[in-house]
Amino acid sequence: MDFLFITVMSKPIWSWILFFAIVIFLLILDLGLFNKKDHEIGVTESLKMSVFYIAIGLLFGVWVWWKFGHDSGFNYLTGFVVEKSLAMDNIFVIAMIFGYFKTPPKYQHRVLFWGILGVIILRGIMIGLGSALVSRFEWILYIFALFLIYTGIKMLFNKETGDDDDLSDNAILKFLRKHLRITDHLHGHDFFIKEPHPETGKLQVYCTPLFVALLMVEFADVIFAVDSVPAVFTITTDPYVVYTSNIFAILGLRALYFALAAMIKRFYYLKYTLSLVLVFIGSKIFIGEVLGWYHFSSLQSLFITILLLASGVVFSLWKTKKEPTE
Repeated sequence: MDFLFITVMSKPIWSWILFFAIVIFLLILDLGLFNKKDHEIGVTESLKMSVFYIAIGLLFGVWVWWKFGHDSGFNYLTGFVVEKSLAMDNIFVIAMIFGYFKTPPKYQHRVLFWGILGVIILRGIMIGLGSALVSRFEWILYIFALFLIYTGIKMLFNKETGDDDDLSDNAILKFLRKHLRITDHLHGHDFFIKEPHPETGKLQVYCTPLFVALLMVEFADVIFAVDSVPAVFTITTDPYVVYTSNIFAILGLRALYFALAAMIKRFYYLKYTLSLVLVFIGSKIFIGEVLGWYHFSSLQSLFITILLLASGVVFSLWKTKKEPTE
């Protein structure tokens, strides 16, 4: 049993096994019990599922705090909050994708469930590569920080025109349509079906629009990870804390999607506080390590992040209180 205590990416193997065991158990519980049959998930059910996942994620953070020290615990919680908040923009994109493909509400959970498996793999690859780069070239953290500041400022002054809701000109979607055989309509909850080729008559495998929607959701997550992964690396370089906080945050947010999608317009102003969070996370490295003005502790970073996000939520709900929910 000595192999369980071998260190892999900063932590013993047994701690990684524990994490993946919890995630696998949650996925089995989700598909095997909570959502065994396709059904439309309402706001109440969505909120209950989200509270459950958030509670699990926070309890895991408490365990990280107890086992690996208070700094690791605070960094986990900060990463958890930052990832969950930055992924809010992903909710808008997912809603756009489902709207474009006219995905029935009762099949949307199926797309999000299988999408989380892709997230677990893709985030693992990205974080593994990021950890290897940071351990070999420590200066890359400053590149991450500059990128976050740039992204935050760009987000702060970016004016959305509302013309991006049509995905027909999306380069990724054009690529998929060119290289995949796709049916014209849905076939229940199936991702693949066999149909006769229009010319040869031989049965061939075709992708359904539901599978294309799944691929688009996965591509959207990769794009958003370009912001969120460097953000957590500027909080901590511990790959275990970065990865676990990412995955638990996304698990909870996917559950919350159905509630947020119903009142998506109420959070319009949240993007401005998200931009401030990115600027703060990126700039605190230069403030503390380069200029030596002030070093933000893990607790202070967590407090400021939560304060900014809470302000954005409250302001958004107040400014859009007359907006109808769907």
